[in-house]
Amino acid sequence: MFNDIGPLELVALVVLAVLVFGPDKLPKVIQDVTRTIRKIREFSDSAKQDIRQELGPEFKDFEFEDLNPKTFIRKQMENDELGLKELRNGFDLKKEMAEVTDAVHGRDTESSSSGSASSSGSGGGRIDMSKKPDMTKKPERPEQSAAEDRPPFDADAT
Repeated sequence: MFNDIGPLELVALVVLAVLVFGPDKLPKVIQDVTRTIRKIREFSDSAKQDIRQELGPEFKDFEFEDLNPKTFIRKQMENDELGLKELRNGFDLKKEMAEVTDAVHGRDTESSSSGSASSSGSGGGRIDMSKKPDMTKKPERPEQSAAEDRPPFDADAT
C-alpha cells in the first residue's frame, strides 16, 4: 500500500500525526483509519463480485485490471488473435526511413531503384537534386483568372 513512501517520509508523517492529534488520541485515530480502510476494501470487493455476477458466465475470466489500457494492450499482444505480430514484424520503419533518406540524397539502393523504376511508369520518378532552380522566375502555374485566386467578397463579414 505504501510502496512509494520512503523511511524519512514515514517518520515525518508519524511526527506530524503526533503533533496534530497528540499522543493520547493517536491510537484511537489509527484504529478509526484502519477500520475505514477495511470497510472500503470490503465495499470494493463486494462491488466487484456484484459486477461479475451481473455480467454472467461469459465474463467469468474478466479482470478489472484489464480496464487499464496498458494491461489490455499487453494482454492482446500476447494473445495475438489478429496477427498483429506478423504485421509489426513485416513493417520495418528503419528500412523505410533509410530508403527515403537515400532517395532524398540521391543515393541509389536496390529497393529505391526498383521503386523508382516501378513509379516512373506511373508518372513519378526521381528528382534531379543537382540542378539548382532559377529563383528569378515565377513558378509555372496553370492559367487562372484573378477572380479565381481571391476568395469571394462578403460585405457582412467586414
